[in-house]
Amino acid sequence: MIDLYPHQLKAIKRLRCGSILCGGVGSGKSRASLAYYFCEVCGGSIGINGEGEYEDMADPRDLYIITTAKKRDSLEWDDELVLFALKRGRNPNGVLVTIDSWNNIKKYKDTYGAMFIFDEQRVVGYGAWTKSFLNIARKNHWILLSATPGDTWSDYIPVFIANGYFRNKTDFTRKHVVYSPHTNYPQIDRYINTGPLVRFRNDILIDMKFARTTERHKVIINTNYSKDAYRRIWVDRWNIYENEPIPEQGKLGYLLRRVVNSDPDRIAKLATLLSDHPKCIIFYNFTYELDILRSTCESLDIPYTEWNGEKHESILGTDEWAYLVQYSAGAEGWNCVTTDTMIFYSQSYSYKMTEQAMGRIDRINTPYKDLYYYILKSKAPIDLAIARSLANKRNFNESRFIKNS
Repeated sequence: MIDLYPHQLKAIKRLRCGSILCGGVGSGKSRASLAYYFCEVCGGSIGINGEGEYEDMADPRDLYIITTAKKRDSLEWDDELVLFALKRGRNPNGVLVTIDSWNNIKKYKDTYGAMFIFDEQRVVGYGAWTKSFLNIARKNHWILLSATPGDTWSDYIPVFIANGYFRNKTDFTRKHVVYSPHTNYPQIDRYINTGPLVRFRNDILIDMKFARTTERHKVIINTNYSKDAYRRIWVDRWNIYENEPIPEQGKLGYLLRRVVNSDPDRIAKLATLLSDHPKCIIFYNFTYELDILRSTCESLDIPYTEWNGEKHESILGTDEWAYLVQYSAGAEGWNCVTTDTMIFYSQSYSYKMTEQAMGRIDRINTPYKDLYYYILKSKAPIDLAIARSLANKRNFNESRFIKNS
């Protein structure tokens, strides 16, 4: 017996092979996709919302779930599979369930006749993952799950090809792309004849709209920074940490952020937040920030665990904890319903990544109505510029900032 919300039930009936199940973070895409697989694809039956009984699949298919490494390792999908009397590996009914990361998608390119759920979809561009995806799509039943399916028409090219709307990328670009004549490399100037593209997108996009019961409260915590140190880096192009000239633009942006993010006032305000909130998730960007977060937690005797490029630890089950998460490693593919508090020690350059990070606690099954996001931010030019980009739902362009400032 499982519980499904009206928006999930509606989406399940509309899904077909080749669909993109689109729902915001925490909307219940995983459970809806498994219900579609079990009931609609394999002919099984499951009690839903107190009605009906379990019946095993009439037409069983092996199931492959391609997801993020974190979601694979966190066993989040395994918890959902249990509701359908399924588990990872070979099941008593003969169905093989495989959960793996996008990094290993090439292993499954020769699979035939199975069901694939592509979670936290990565099939944008035209790289190795996309080529493996297209091989799989030709020989299997499949759907995609995504909170953000695409920003431009080019993002949809692989899915359009997999659905048979175009033969290949060349076919798409010949019909719908005009390249800029003023660049030394192919750069899209505009899209043409977009009417069919709109119809194709509407045909495959299954939007799970629902009214959230949570309310997000974004609280800006203003922090100080050393204007003298900032000016020394910015004006003199001097690395104050290694006492040498700054050789490149990328290093300049990194050092500007470091002088802002490592200011004692920011650290002190972090300590105050940790003292006031016994359970919180903290997002950060750089390794030196992780060192600061560790030291602060240790000074306050707050137990902590980490998720980054080197450590893949779980959230503690104690009465007091901190979870230190690097944006690039852990902004998506997991959730937490045991806290209402998140701290952004530094801002991400990516609007999507920021939204994905916020969604880790904004789940459909959270017991909290009010969620609190504390954003530590100074009035340094680089911090203000990042904040403006995110407020306008755009990514921050560091190179453009340095060039135009």
